[in-house]
Amino acid sequence: MTSSPDEFPRMNVGMLLRCRPETAFEAFVDPVVTTKFWFTRSSGRMEQDRELLWDWEMFGATANVSVRAVEPPDRIEFEWGAPGSRTIVELRFSSRGAEATFVEVTIVGFAGTDQEVARQIADASAGFAFVLAGAKAWLEHGLALNLVADRYPSRRA
Repeated sequence: MTSSPDEFPRMNVGMLLRCRPETAFEAFVDPVVTTKFWFTRSSGRMEQDRELLWDWEMFGATANVSVRAVEPPDRIEFEWGAPGSRTIVELRFSSRGAEATFVEVTIVGFAGTDQEVARQIADASAGFAFVLAGAKAWLEHGLALNLVADRYPSRRA
């Protein structure tokens, strides 16, 4: 992700996953694994220049995802959001020894008033913290914690 003044502000969250970078990376590109901790359905695997549809069936929500880069086992970049308010999400996977990976999520492209941007950053930070914690539980212990699904129980479809 290149930096330019129009990409600020940005959001960053990260988490150490106790697994090899290849395993962590694959968990985010393979929807069979990703559905254990993030969305409930995907139209396919994350591949560069692919357009995907992700569903959160419990909320009746859908996201159109444009995959911009897939660089195993180091980096994934995609764009998503409503027209006129799409953001760019970058996931970086950094080895921390033989059996650990630091996954960092950075988002740029927030738009709106200062108050709207602050709300978007807060929501994105919380959301990706849940995604990373869910990935950690799944990859390290085989536990599906349903963190994303349980975040907004009153919004269930």
